[in-house]
Amino acid sequence: MADIKQITPENFDATVNGSLPVLVDFWAPWCGPCRSLSPIVDEVADELAGKLAVAKCNVDDNQDLAMKYGVMSIPTLIVFKNGEEIDRSVGALPKARLQALLEKHL
Repeated sequence: MADIKQITPENFDATVNGSLPVLVDFWAPWCGPCRSLSPIVDEVADELAGKLAVAKCNVDDNQDLAMKYGVMSIPTLIVFKNGEEIDRSVGALPKARLQALLEKHL
């Protein structure tokens, strides 16, 4: 099982500043599409462990981070590398599309 970090303002920079690409899943517990996407993100995290880090950010608990990165609807997936945003997807997506989004950054 991959180590999926729970993002907070205190650990955000340290999490996204690594040399590996980092997928950050901005979500909320009341969001139906977020709940359907979560197991897909978990599967991809397991499959790409060692090539990609995965973190989740509950927007209800971390509204400042959501605002900082312009997260207007959820789920929003943002890929970071060396602390910089390199890709983004808004809305739930099938596993194949998530894999395609990530593969180009590995």
